[in-house]
Amino acid sequence: MSEISEKGRGIRDMFQTIAPQYDFLNRLLSFGIDRYWRSFAVGQLSIPDNGKVLDIATGTADVALKIAATTPSSVSVIGEDFTQGMLVLGQEKIDRSPYASRMKLVNAPCESIPHPDNMFDGITIAFGIRNVVDRDAGLREMCRVLKPGGRAVILEFSTPRSRFFGAIYQFYFRRLLPFVGGLFSRRSAYQYLPDSVLAFPPREEFSDMMRRAGFSETERYDLTFGIVTVYVGTK
Repeated sequence: MSEISEKGRGIRDMFQTIAPQYDFLNRLLSFGIDRYWRSFAVGQLSIPDNGKVLDIATGTADVALKIAATTPSSVSVIGEDFTQGMLVLGQEKIDRSPYASRMKLVNAPCESIPHPDNMFDGITIAFGIRNVVDRDAGLREMCRVLKPGGRAVILEFSTPRSRFFGAIYQFYFRRLLPFVGGLFSRRSAYQYLPDSVLAFPPREEFSDMMRRAGFSETERYDLTFGIVTVYVGTK
């Protein structure tokens, strides 16, 4: 795997620690809505027969498996993550699925994607772009490995626009989420989550970052009162 920064190693080690509880806490802390968010994001792809899809920050392969389940059997799916512990769990899920023959996992960071130019018909990254230390480099890499006309679909947490709902969201994110996460896993990891979301660029600024990275068309969709945003960029 390519070298990553000291900050990147810290993030990787944190995810390595929480990997065993990751899927369970995703369902619990999102009340199961995360499945809908991921399905919506995957639905923004347009993959032809014999196409190739890359799922970055694949974690335990939830999105990669969803892509495999909703695309023709001729489509191949590669999941990429820089945390080996997540990939081990993801491989176990893939091996139990009917899609194992057309799926592969790779240990690599978003800033250094180990694939040639113009290889993929679509790229996804769900709840991972905020953990990319050099986001500009990561977005450029995503654009590089996409075929012309291919789409990158980025699902990430956002700050709700509504002042009332935003206040509820802030209380849940800052108070309840770290507490509940700490009961089952490493509390500091679930304190990192709200901190990283609040430090993430506003929607308009992130869309500008995508355009600077080489995406000629960008769209975005707010889901569930703006808790999350799906960004779609076309090369």
